[in-house]
Amino acid sequence: MKNKLSDLNDHLFAQLERLSDEGLSPEQIENEAKRAAAIVSIADQVSRNTDQRLKAAKLFADHGAVIMPMLPEIGNGTK
Repeated sequence: MKNKLSDLNDHLFAQLERLSDEGLSPEQIENEAKRAAAIVSIADQVSRNTDQRLKAAKLFADHGAVIMPMLPEIGNGTK
């Protein structure tokens, strides 16, 4: 996958810029607000997933290979 957390950050700031456009009509503002809500929802899920992966990596760092049977995604190179 080509997407990185820095790309997510770029998308969030781009949406913020769109919401800050003072030339938007009320209807456009409403549409952008809905779009922003959808983006934030997805961004929250990406953040939660990233947090889970970091927690798994910390478990591996703290406990070594003994934890691998409980964390199969860390060591198999598929993700």
